[in-house]
Amino acid sequence: MTNLGENIVNDDALFCQWPEVDAIIGNPPFQSKNKMQQELGPDYVNRVRAAYPGVPGRADFCVYWFRRAHDELPEGGRAGLVGTNTIRQNYSREGGLDYIVGNGGTITEAVSSQVWSGEAAVHVSIVNWVKGEVEGKRRLMIQLGDSRSSPWEKVWVGRINSSLSLRTDVTRAQVLECNKAVKACYQGQTHGHKAFLLTRRERESILAKSPGEAEVIFPYLTANDLFTTNPPGPKRFVIDLHPRDVLEAGRFKRCFERLRENVLPDRERAAEDERKRNDEALRDNPGARVNRHHQNFLSKWWLLSYPRQELINKIGCAERYIACAQVMKRPIFGFVSSNIRPNAALMVFTLEDDYSYGVLQSLVHWEWFTAKCSTLKGDFRYTADTVFDTFPWPQNPSRQSLQAVANAGRALRDFRAATMERLGWSLRELYRSLDVPGDNPLKDHHAALDSAVLDAYGISPDEDILAALLDLNLELAERERRGEPSNGPGLPSWVDDPATFISGDCLSVSR
Repeated sequence: MTNLGENIVNDDALFCQWPEVDAIIGNPPFQSKNKMQQELGPDYVNRVRAAYPGVPGRADFCVYWFRRAHDELPEGGRAGLVGTNTIRQNYSREGGLDYIVGNGGTITEAVSSQVWSGEAAVHVSIVNWVKGEVEGKRRLMIQLGDSRSSPWEKVWVGRINSSLSLRTDVTRAQVLECNKAVKACYQGQTHGHKAFLLTRRERESILAKSPGEAEVIFPYLTANDLFTTNPPGPKRFVIDLHPRDVLEAGRFKRCFERLRENVLPDRERAAEDERKRNDEALRDNPGARVNRHHQNFLSKWWLLSYPRQELINKIGCAERYIACAQVMKRPIFGFVSSNIRPNAALMVFTLEDDYSYGVLQSLVHWEWFTAKCSTLKGDFRYTADTVFDTFPWPQNPSRQSLQAVANAGRALRDFRAATMERLGWSLRELYRSLDVPGDNPLKDHHAALDSAVLDAYGISPDEDILAALLDLNLELAERERRGEPSNGPGLPSWVDDPATFISGDCLSVSR
């Protein structure tokens, strides 16, 4: 081909004019929503969002190409694009694949998730679609594992939904006000600088000279501390001066001085670098939005980046809370003492009763979670707004059902604790035993809990769990629109003796 150079344009595909074509293929740039500002700059990100207002601001960067490609296709035109596997989830799905299927697009073939063959350590999705109606079966594929040699599942289906899933499509699920009102799901604290963290020896050194500073030093639990060590428990401590102002914080002299010497200089440098970037952006575009992220941190440099004060207030009113890893491959939930501060790698549920634990630990919750969550590589990421706020809780459980769920949850935790102590295993090692065939009492305990929770919902063992939950979610959303009450997270309001559902077991550590 002698005129190849005339057919290649070096430009920004999101803003330049596209030629009229019948087919579009491509591999858009991979960039997560969390790094777009950092990598591309606030001015460019604001320009993209202004040009594509229909794409949610929390969507990944590649979503804009899916949107643009569909808009450029003629009727009957075809497209095939590679994207991060988040294109089938939450905000990214809403901005891209939901838009495509809602505007005349038919997905004809897709890879729901596969390990990327290049250097980037990501899982990708591949979508082929036609702008218009297409007859016949469609092929949907998914790679089952985290290595390039992992096996594949391939099926022919009548329709491929925008979540690229073989399971019941729950994209229509609504946020439930009864869940939001409870405010029982939070991400843990983000310290933001290593100087906030203390080893046990560093803590002891401070307290030997200033015992009163124990008031602002707390055990600090990470996901690894909870799941990969035996015995589980915090290995470090965190200095948390929130909500004190700089004068009150200064009373804790040794902690304050540690932060002044280490945190303050770094936050001053970060804020200055941010100011320079903002000045450059404003010179190029006086109307550009600027980022004041680091300036805000500098204004409260002695405090954790995200102290999650609402969460801390709530767990301070209880003896324990429920925690799980924010990113996980299998459902493992546990109770943690309220004198332990949770790290941002943990999701925290401010519910202390055994019934609530049983529901969250059950297969019912796991099915909903894995259908509604976003992913990191091949792992599942818990998100409060898309998972917890949409998850429908049992509406008419009997007292007997509540007690059965609570008892099964306690029995599971007792078995886990005893087995870990006897075998010297961590929680992760214990749950890996489920990966091999054969009888396993851990599997039996989970089956007993799942049976009790299904009974509380009134879902039969052979019923499609996701379909039943979606129906319940939509029913509750409709009730709320009519102003009718429903049961949200936790024990039902008619339970007049909640203390009987609260046992004392939890991960604890002395301050």
